[in-house]
Amino acid sequence: MKTFITSLRLSLAFMLLCGLAYPFAVTGVAQAVLPDQANGSIISNQGKEVGSKLIGQDFHDPKYFQGRVSSIKSDAAGSGTPNYAPSNEDMKKRVEESISTWKQTNPDVPLNQVPVDLITNSGSGLDPHISPEAAFAQIPRIAKAIGLSSDRLHQLVEKNTQGPELGLFGEKRVNVLELNLDLNRELQR
Repeated sequence: MKTFITSLRLSLAFMLLCGLAYPFAVTGVAQAVLPDQANGSIISNQGKEVGSKLIGQDFHDPKYFQGRVSSIKSDAAGSGTPNYAPSNEDMKKRVEESISTWKQTNPDVPLNQVPVDLITNSGSGLDPHISPEAAFAQIPRIAKAIGLSSDRLHQLVEKNTQGPELGLFGEKRVNVLELNLDLNRELQR
């Protein structure tokens, strides 16, 4: 009986320590040190929450910049994507569909100038960024759809281009949601 009571006490102590004290301490530190990140890096527009800097969204309207293809339809309930080899028939079919969609929506851009990130998806399926080249490739379609000059759209892309993390890690990238919000503000002027 003594062993049972000792085991029960130890179990309760570890449940309180690992199940309550540690999570509360980590959450408290995160809220104090990095509150934006701890709360999901939420983007607000005119007082309304419209998305997160960290999770891609689907934009289908031709007047908006579009992000990467997502196997999970940018559903943040889960992440991941099929890990198909380039020789996989399902992968070939999906890429061919992406290319066909690109041709239909962007007839002014030669197919050999389509950045690969517009026809392939990221490992998580939730990537909110595209390359600056992918944004520039969409400018002819958007300029035609909204009547804004290509030069002004280039300026918006440049303004929303982020450099590598700490100047070292990664590539230049553009957050599609933030770029589209800037585009909306430009159209409301």
